[in-house]
Amino acid sequence: MISVLILTLNEEKNIGACLDSVAWSDDVVVLDSGSDDRTVEIARDRGARILRRPFDTFARQRNYGLDEGNLRHDWVLHLDADERVPPALRDEMTAVLGDTSKSAFRVPSKLMFQGTWLKYSGMYPTYQVRLGRRDALRFDQVGHGQRGALPNEEVGTLDEPLVHYAFSKGIADWIDRHNRYSTDEARYAMKVRRAEIAWGALFTGAPSERRRALKDLSYRLPLRPLWRFLYVYVLRLGILDGRAGLTYATMLAMYEYMIDLKIRHRRRARDE
Repeated sequence: MISVLILTLNEEKNIGACLDSVAWSDDVVVLDSGSDDRTVEIARDRGARILRRPFDTFARQRNYGLDEGNLRHDWVLHLDADERVPPALRDEMTAVLGDTSKSAFRVPSKLMFQGTWLKYSGMYPTYQVRLGRRDALRFDQVGHGQRGALPNEEVGTLDEPLVHYAFSKGIADWIDRHNRYSTDEARYAMKVRRAEIAWGALFTGAPSERRRALKDLSYRLPLRPLWRFLYVYVLRLGILDGRAGLTYATMLAMYEYMIDLKIRHRRRARDE
């Protein structure tokens, strides 16, 4: 069997459906960061165990859950409350974990927006390490997100995706969250600009390593918001996602502009 660890903060709109999608697990832990809505009540009513910890970073939250959650099974699936596990992914995990030498697995994600799967502008398949052995997988914080801290040869890749409802709480919530994320990204970007680019990963690394190297390289480019829009909407064929693709590509360009503004602000503060 597989334990499930879910991070929450005011997720009463999402947590019920998330928990329903992992009802096959007999060990579900919700790690809450101080919700003042019905998140914890809903989770407890559905049989989840509750942990509480003030949020600092995604990586530290997930690592805390692994260390303090008394998880029952060797394998742990890491989720956010706005994600769902389709039956096909459940079946693939069950089949793969029966005979594997890997310590963790990357899982693809299908991004939903305005009732539409963003097949192109959502850069499908985008992978994150979300399934790992309890005693092996830990996370490092990178920008606003987390990265599995394991050698590439210990990480496998699954085919079936999670379904991600990143806009389930509305556009305003997405903007608020990405305003916070842009602060972390600006801090990370300034660090990256002082480091060497991992050129080897661009050509010979695993898909996740190439994506990270490309992201690090992008922080050195001028006109990043424009390039992000063109990359998502034109090069990645976001135009085929219709109005939802155009809206999402524009929002990503806005996000990059917020990051650039905060980079410039931090530079001025440092120089002064």
